[in-house]
Amino acid sequence: MVAIDLAALQTLLFTFGPLLLPRLISWVRTQRVVSQTSPILIQSIPSGVSHALNILSISAILFLASTIPRFGPENIFALTSSRIQTPTDVLFTRLGSLRPRATLTESDQILRLRLASLDARCLYFTYGPDVLTHCPFCISDEPNTYFYYALSSLLLPHFLHLFALGLATSSALAGKYGSKWRTSAVAIGVVLALFECYSVGTHDSKANARVIRPEDLDLFHWRMRTVRGIMIAITDAGLACVLWAASTNRIFAVPPSPSERMDASLTLLENVRARLTALGVVRNVVVRNEGLRKHGEGYWRREGQIMAQVMDDKEVVDGVRNALANRINVAKVEEDAKKYAERLVDWNKMQLPKK
Repeated sequence: MVAIDLAALQTLLFTFGPLLLPRLISWVRTQRVVSQTSPILIQSIPSGVSHALNILSISAILFLASTIPRFGPENIFALTSSRIQTPTDVLFTRLGSLRPRATLTESDQILRLRLASLDARCLYFTYGPDVLTHCPFCISDEPNTYFYYALSSLLLPHFLHLFALGLATSSALAGKYGSKWRTSAVAIGVVLALFECYSVGTHDSKANARVIRPEDLDLFHWRMRTVRGIMIAITDAGLACVLWAASTNRIFAVPPSPSERMDASLTLLENVRARLTALGVVRNVVVRNEGLRKHGEGYWRREGQIMAQVMDDKEVVDGVRNALANRINVAKVEEDAKKYAERLVDWNKMQLPKK
């Protein structure tokens, strides 16, 4: 079986990185230019997308926290600084001295029986202590039985991650901005799950059998937990950046379709019509009510008197005359006002037909 290690991934990156990275940078720059030249304005983050970003942030933080050794299963060989060939009695005597009251736990007693052979100890570094402790049908002569039992624990974090991705990209929560990236996000989540299952299934568990020094042991199970948490956190962070950029029209901005523009125009016209109707109702009430009508007439009467007094002042008149003469073309303003009034009310169409 061929194991996928960091050296192989590094080789792939050095091989395909120089080819893919310039294309990726060029594509991102093209998208930014398209977004900057597009008539679509940058907007604030929609509330639904904000909730989606919160979900992705929580998911990334939790999976990053899972990489902390304190939250992972303990490694009794690293804890006791023991070699993989250390006799079982010596290994668990050292472990018992580190336990409270120097007493082994029930799980330690079960694990002591399971780690009697070298093959079982090699499988311990591949699948971790939980699988060796709780698997009821696993035997060291059939390593695949450990993989079948560990498959559920391997897929559970990815199922939770896929649930978070699906929720963050759902149309009900993030709208069109999230549903656009739903397929890509789910595909990446599935690829991560398949990658981990393939890595565990093809790992050579017997590689540690020839290791003599404890520091040279391949802690595969613990390393995969770290890789899983980091890769999922990177995926969530990348998707969050894409959702943020797309929802604010900073990048990946798509102009609205003709039907969407028509719906927006109709909605705007409907709002204007409703406001004009409300304004007409208010005006009708003011005109019909004697008290309100007199109040309005009194206001405009006082306004006219005040303006007349102001315009009687010689300095004000001179200032207005200078402003109109130097800055405003009165004739042009009057002509524009006349044209606007003619367009607003077509008197020819309003004439009644002759009998």
